[in-house]
Amino acid sequence: MKDFSFVTNSHPAYIESLYQDFRKDPNSVDPDWVKFFEGFDFAVSNVNGKAAVAAPVAGGSTSLPVSDDQLAKELGVYRLIQAYRKKGHLIAKTNPIRERKDRKANLDLASFGLGDADLKTEFFAGTTIGVGKATLEKIVAYLQQIYAGSVGLQYTYINDRVKAKWMEKEYEAMMAQPLSLEQRKRILQKLNQGVIFEKFLHTKYIGQKRFGLEGGESTIPALDAIINVAAEYGVQESVIGMAHRGRLNVLANILGKTYEQIFNEFEGLAVPDMTMGSGDVKYHLGFRSQVTTPTGKPVNLQLMPNPSHLEVVDPIVIGFSRSKADVIYNSDYDKILPILIHGDAAVAGQGIVYEVEQMSKLKGYYVGGSIHFVINNQIGFTTDFDDARSSDYCTSVASIVQAPVFHVNGDDAEAVVKVSQLAARYRQEFNEDVFIDMVCYRKHGHNEGDEPKFTQPSLYALIEKHANPREVYTQFLLKNGESDAQALAKEMEKGFWDELQARLDEVKQHPLPYANQKPEQWWQALRKATPQDFESSPVTAIKEEDFKRLFEGLMKWPENFVPLRKVSKLLQDKIKLYQEEGKVDWATGELLAYASLLIEGKDVRMSGEDVKRGTFSHRHAVLFDENTNETYNRLSHFQDNQGKFRIYNSLLSEYGVLGFEYGYAMANPNNLVLWEAQYGDFVNGAQTVIDQYISSAEQKWTTQNGLVMLLPHGYEGGGPDHSNARPERFLQQCAEENMVITNITTAANFFHALRRQLTWQFRKPLINFSPKANLRHVGAYSAMEEFTQGGFKEVLDDPFIDDASVVKKVLLCSGKMYFDLSDKQGKDDRKDVAIVRLEQLYPLPVKQLEAIAQKYKGATFFWVQEEPLNMGAAAFLQMNLKQINYGVISRNPSASTATGYAKVHAREQQQIIDTAFNI
Repeated sequence: MKDFSFVTNSHPAYIESLYQDFRKDPNSVDPDWVKFFEGFDFAVSNVNGKAAVAAPVAGGSTSLPVSDDQLAKELGVYRLIQAYRKKGHLIAKTNPIRERKDRKANLDLASFGLGDADLKTEFFAGTTIGVGKATLEKIVAYLQQIYAGSVGLQYTYINDRVKAKWMEKEYEAMMAQPLSLEQRKRILQKLNQGVIFEKFLHTKYIGQKRFGLEGGESTIPALDAIINVAAEYGVQESVIGMAHRGRLNVLANILGKTYEQIFNEFEGLAVPDMTMGSGDVKYHLGFRSQVTTPTGKPVNLQLMPNPSHLEVVDPIVIGFSRSKADVIYNSDYDKILPILIHGDAAVAGQGIVYEVEQMSKLKGYYVGGSIHFVINNQIGFTTDFDDARSSDYCTSVASIVQAPVFHVNGDDAEAVVKVSQLAARYRQEFNEDVFIDMVCYRKHGHNEGDEPKFTQPSLYALIEKHANPREVYTQFLLKNGESDAQALAKEMEKGFWDELQARLDEVKQHPLPYANQKPEQWWQALRKATPQDFESSPVTAIKEEDFKRLFEGLMKWPENFVPLRKVSKLLQDKIKLYQEEGKVDWATGELLAYASLLIEGKDVRMSGEDVKRGTFSHRHAVLFDENTNETYNRLSHFQDNQGKFRIYNSLLSEYGVLGFEYGYAMANPNNLVLWEAQYGDFVNGAQTVIDQYISSAEQKWTTQNGLVMLLPHGYEGGGPDHSNARPERFLQQCAEENMVITNITTAANFFHALRRQLTWQFRKPLINFSPKANLRHVGAYSAMEEFTQGGFKEVLDDPFIDDASVVKKVLLCSGKMYFDLSDKQGKDDRKDVAIVRLEQLYPLPVKQLEAIAQKYKGATFFWVQEEPLNMGAAAFLQMNLKQINYGVISRNPSASTATGYAKVHAREQQQIIDTAFNI
């Protein structure tokens, strides 16, 4: 939005010239000036109730029918209107508890060349806000009502004029339009429900943590309005992510979870639900239901389970929604609405919110926009907002994607509902994010056992005396409502206490009926894994004719497509390798796994930084035309009815993207979902998702997930940040068969590991420590027969050994270490040393290792790893593999993962190899 302050000091001829340009061609004038001239229509104005036509000027056009002084004043009023639209939110009465900080809005009349003497003067500028030619006093009153009342709107940073104009028009119309009696009744009903719930729990479960919604009960009518309006505009499902505060209330009064179900969780009597889980505290649990809107529209609601790491649920919700849209709604994002409910301290302080916003318009992560609802307590745990952020608002991150923000007073329930309705309409109209910042307060401390006066004595002295939103709204209706609204308030006051008493008397509620969606039926067809499932892997081989067909399909492209010469040669080399040696390399084995799933009707999705070609230029799943830069997906054309292969180069994010992919995999068990780190070391940027979901979600919420994480790993002299994906961290978190950890060395074994993910009758996250240089190692190549027979091999015995009786030493290892040891073994022809690969580190294949120990019962065993002793698998094996006596050979313990000096690296690596063979 332009600043027009310079205009009052410019010669009127400048404005005249712009006006003439506008008359000839509106597109030749800055859009803001178009608004100005369209709003006034200076050529034909209404003067003293009579039409006045401006005098013609040279060239046959018309001139402005106002004096220079009038023009300056008119421009001043227009600038005042624009300033209110841009900065009125800074002075809006959005805080129900205390005076707002002075944000230097500079909206006084003097800032626009106006004064009190002009208040009774009529200005044409009033036409631009729909009040017609009006006095400045009336114009200012209207602006304060619309832009500086209970709602403050931020939207003028939106560059798209269509969106900005839509918001301006619809917002001003909405704020001026009173709600109907039915709408008021609905608001009071939802406020009653919200307050009843908190009063009841506060009475029945004194002192128990529940993270109540007291002070923010307007959240309930707000969410109700969002869901109902969205349903009218085509939404069939809403996926909700939120942290603690108000969660139980939302479960009861939005999703329809019964009081009895919630009581059982308070009492610790809940029966585990295998669909959404119950191994966590009550305010972390997920839930799903089918509700019906007042107009009869059915809406599926899903509240995602989440941990105490505020905001980590955001990318999970987005990924889950995208997956649901793809599998149920044919990628029609209008049918599914993500709602992210934030706390003010969290939305401002957690970087994941920024990552999610940057994902919101990207092709690989787009969900048609989310509605962000902030329950703005004005405080974190004990931290005041002055210490919680540097920005004016907790929602300032919205501006990076030009998402409009409604700041609204949580005590004005009607205003909260109005902006909620408009937010839902905006999302459906433009399929972009929108924020609602509901400023309220927290009646109690961080939880019901906390004393907030320790740190905010003056604030909580005000809160103690403050009526709750239901009482505020009831009084508003009694004082300001029509006679029908007053009667309604009295009637529902009685209903409120009757309902509360019914809950205290534990009157039975009936749970809402729920019909499982297709993906939920797929999940229910699966089962829980047992330890026996991991003793050996299922058969995942494919038919020879399928192998040949898929290989051939991968190695061709359309006639009119010209791949880069280097890539063309790369593929020709792969064809030559197969034709001459009957083998395929690592990348081809990987793509064959995806292709084989696609022809079985399964979908495959992969994302990560540079995954289309692969960080190490090996995958080339998508080819680029050398002349046109057009793309060709090598996996999209095997047959007419195949599954979909979706692959996306991600933004430079680990935390957000991994969370998204976990959510995507969570929605559909028949979809192989993979995330690849650019380097495995970078996975530590996503540790929260790993800790809170990947390693523990099944135990906390009985939520299975088959996500695959590919983490390039291996010591090649690349330094501390390009060597080690920290396998010890994953292994430390392994228990109760919660995930699968592999460090695979052959193309065929990788092929089988990927196919096994969807062959099992259960789902487990797979973390594979992927090769880098060894992607092209001849030892990683596999023959066709290895793909058409058997399945994944957890342990690979040494193919170099002919006679086990002569073996004096067995070197157990995994990953890249095998190739270094094998090179030495072959070079020195050491038949007395066997090298056994542990391809799967967890669940540990103990029986297979015992068989190896029996085979080489006369030998001494060592575990050899390239990582320092305090890293890698050494400590995990020493704790879990007690059936075999073995020593450990590794780098010395180290604070850093690897040396940054190539020569030091080479010396250390050689020392490990020499020790392994000579000890």
